[in-house]
Amino acid sequence: MRIAILKETRDGETRVAASPETIKKISAAGHQVVIETGAGAGAASPDHMFVEAGAEIAADAKSALKGAELVLKVRRPTEAELKLVPKGAGVVAFWTPYGDKALIEAAAKAGVVALSMEFTPRITRAQAMDALSSQANLAGYRAVIEGAALYGRGFPMMMTAAGTVAAAKCFVMGAGVAGLQAIATARRLGAIVTATDVRPAAKEQVASLGAKFIAVEDEEFKAAETAAGYAKPMSAEYQAKQAALVADHIAKQDVVITTALIPGRPAPVLVTPEMVAKMKPGSVIVDLAVEQGGNCPLSKPDQLVVTDNGVTIAGFANLPGRLAADASALYAKNLLNLLPLLTDGDGKAFGPHYDDDIIQGMLLTRDGAVVHPSLTTA
Repeated sequence: MRIAILKETRDGETRVAASPETIKKISAAGHQVVIETGAGAGAASPDHMFVEAGAEIAADAKSALKGAELVLKVRRPTEAELKLVPKGAGVVAFWTPYGDKALIEAAAKAGVVALSMEFTPRITRAQAMDALSSQANLAGYRAVIEGAALYGRGFPMMMTAAGTVAAAKCFVMGAGVAGLQAIATARRLGAIVTATDVRPAAKEQVASLGAKFIAVEDEEFKAAETAAGYAKPMSAEYQAKQAALVADHIAKQDVVITTALIPGRPAPVLVTPEMVAKMKPGSVIVDLAVEQGGNCPLSKPDQLVVTDNGVTIAGFANLPGRLAADASALYAKNLLNLLPLLTDGDGKAFGPHYDDDIIQGMLLTRDGAVVHPSLTTA
């Protein structure tokens, strides 16, 4: 099977859908890997490392895609790239399907088999393919590092002959994969950490990392998790009660990390402008949900916003890309683990296992049609 790996064209995207390690394994399985030149430059993987691992280097996307049966990307293809993909080929990427349904329809019309990494089922068998989790883990870590740098003061308590430096207070909102890693990182840096989440299971996880859990624990809270492990949208009444509790707590915090996302919906507002107005000068908010509207309405993608009362709000649209080498290596391993489900019985040609739960969950388009239930319902 000819597998094409393209250079990412989105502004600021430094990741690549392969690593020298995965290329070695894919090549050893008998597949031909063609990588667009410069694809790994932002992830500390120059062309020669891919060549040494067994890949071929193509001069441009058109050359890489010629005769390709499978295309691996980080971000969804552009319209120009999509036109170059051979009919019947598979394209695996973060398609952000709810964000551009027109592109999904274009992929269907082009005869492309589109599979979205966002839709990897949250089942035990698919954990090694769960790229959302692998990337969110790095995002949570990096959010704290960015927050600590912007805060401009020490995180741990430090006792010196000249006096004591108080430990920073860090509040993590959302205790999914990114949030839990943020908690662990802030704790390792010596901060006093608190966290909140609407999912009851998160309370024990937060406590296990040494942080204090903050939430309104009523009956709605006890039923606020889907079977897939995602947070459910909460009622306006609950949100009001939780907001009142958070407003009082957040005013005392130095660094706030927000990570709450609901698939297919705008990010819930967790930190209102009124809450920001009550925060201390020099405090920092790092909003991981900025690409879906933000958990704080004041955040802006890839910008630092400094409010009148001296609060810095950072909306980093691609935190994993700030750890490109590690993020690419993990993402490439997710793709490698998915590969057996994309090859036929002999393991040589492109042949998705359409009857497999994992492929069914990820499949967006097939045979000229959009097939994912969440994209076909009115």
